[in-house]
Amino acid sequence: MADLLSSGLGEEQEKEKEDKESGGKAAKTEENQEKDGATETLGFNDKNGGSKGKKRNLSDLSLVRFITTELTRGYFLEHNEAKYTERRERVYTCLRIPKELEKLMTFGFFLCLDAFLYVFTLLPLRVILALLRLLTVPCCGLSGSRLLQPAQVCDVLKGFIMVLCYSMMSYVDYSMMYHLIRGQSVIKLYIIYNMLEVADRLFSSFGQDILDALYWTATEPKEKKRAHIGVIPHFLMAVLYVFLHAILIMVQATTLNVAFNSHNKSLLTIMMSNNFVEIKGSVFKKFEKNNLFQMSNSDIKERFTNYILLLIVCLRNMEQFSWNPDHLWVLFPDVIMVIASEVAVDVVKHAFITKFNDISADVYGEYRASLAFDLVSSRQKNAYTDYSDSVSRRMGFIPLPLALLLIRVVTSSVKIQGSLSFMCVLLFYLGMITLKVLNSIILLGTSCGFVKEAKMEEKLFNPPPSVVSSRANSRTHRSKHDPTSPPQEPTTEKGGTSPAADSSAPVNAAESSAPTFPKSDSDTFLTTPDEEDDGKIINANTGLEGDRTPKKDLLEIDRFTICGNRID
Repeated sequence: MADLLSSGLGEEQEKEKEDKESGGKAAKTEENQEKDGATETLGFNDKNGGSKGKKRNLSDLSLVRFITTELTRGYFLEHNEAKYTERRERVYTCLRIPKELEKLMTFGFFLCLDAFLYVFTLLPLRVILALLRLLTVPCCGLSGSRLLQPAQVCDVLKGFIMVLCYSMMSYVDYSMMYHLIRGQSVIKLYIIYNMLEVADRLFSSFGQDILDALYWTATEPKEKKRAHIGVIPHFLMAVLYVFLHAILIMVQATTLNVAFNSHNKSLLTIMMSNNFVEIKGSVFKKFEKNNLFQMSNSDIKERFTNYILLLIVCLRNMEQFSWNPDHLWVLFPDVIMVIASEVAVDVVKHAFITKFNDISADVYGEYRASLAFDLVSSRQKNAYTDYSDSVSRRMGFIPLPLALLLIRVVTSSVKIQGSLSFMCVLLFYLGMITLKVLNSIILLGTSCGFVKEAKMEEKLFNPPPSVVSSRANSRTHRSKHDPTSPPQEPTTEKGGTSPAADSSAPVNAAESSAPTFPKSDSDTFLTTPDEEDDGKIINANTGLEGDRTPKKDLLEIDRFTICGNRID
């Protein structure tokens, strides 16, 4: 009986093995058929295809069938509609950039022109009025009132700085500087010009701080405790700064003049190619909206400064050729070439920056509104700064050194003799005042329109941000994320412990119970946070994440404010 049972079980096991083998063979044949069907469309013979692949018709493997398949195969773009729609929007954005950028550049140019004309037209009149008040108030016996208002004190200081610096500039020989620079080699002049551009930015960043420190030191209320070195040291520093910055711009204008007068124009070509280097240094970087705002302000200031430098070059060349109008047409092509290269570089640079960083072209409208807000706020009763100083901080454009150099060049190039010449000068001055007034009226109306479109009227009545409060916020933020700082005690109310401390206790306990994984330095410094992680930062010491400092509003961004991790 045992033998019969064992033999019966063995037969059943053999049948099960046979069934499994037959099922596996059927599955393999189905897979081979699928592979044959898949490879048949490509016209190739599969190695595991079996005998069916060998019996395939030779016409299916012909070159004609392959070419026919390549010519007739199709695809549907709507299967990835979002991708192609985004690419089309990028193209439209690049096409809108030149128009929106030039709107901003034109508006910024007239803002700089308004601040520049103020030095020549209204500032002398305001200084005269302040000096008359200074002489008449003591005679009238008004001892209780101020001798001068804070704005008048700033105007008088600006006037004294201009007079002293002009007297110092009269000892600088422009002709000797021209021949000294002309004797240098082309490569040396190219290096000098690049160094001058860097030095101009450094002077602009530090110069406005020097002038602001002087204005505040001279107008600070006397009841406050003295925390400065005195008005005279600040005044001397301001005079030295304006004089050195004017000399720097004079060297720039002289180098540009040498490039215009060179025979082969090689230096001018090299200086123009330097503009295209900006594309390489700017396009392939990550830009945020605040960084692009700084770059736009820098481009506005640079373009306006180049226009003034070209005017100085034309004046010097016309003087050398006895004001022959025919020589002006000789300079005209080079002037147009410099301006066209500057505009082309700005358009290409901004177009690709907005493309790579996915920034809309509408952002330039926000930039215009921010610049317009400065102009409108300076006309308020509670204004805390002059408009020319506001432009200086926002764009890095300081008109005093540039105006000083232009006055020096004009007075040395144009000889005034006789009463008719004085009448021409008076008419020219009245024309400049008229241009300044018209420009201010048009700019003020346009700026009010931009502010209303951006819905920024409520901000006009807000008090200016306090520097002390901003410093306190930055200190609290650093102490919040500093792992070495002692923990702050929670504030308690009259009823006992604060509810914020109770609610934060389980959260802290959960965070402490969770395991922390140390991160390497390469992970900390070489990784870029994603869009959803923009509000977080990684502590290099602990490897933990914390909140990033809140992004600054455009109204808080000056020309030399650090945005992100750099200044553009």
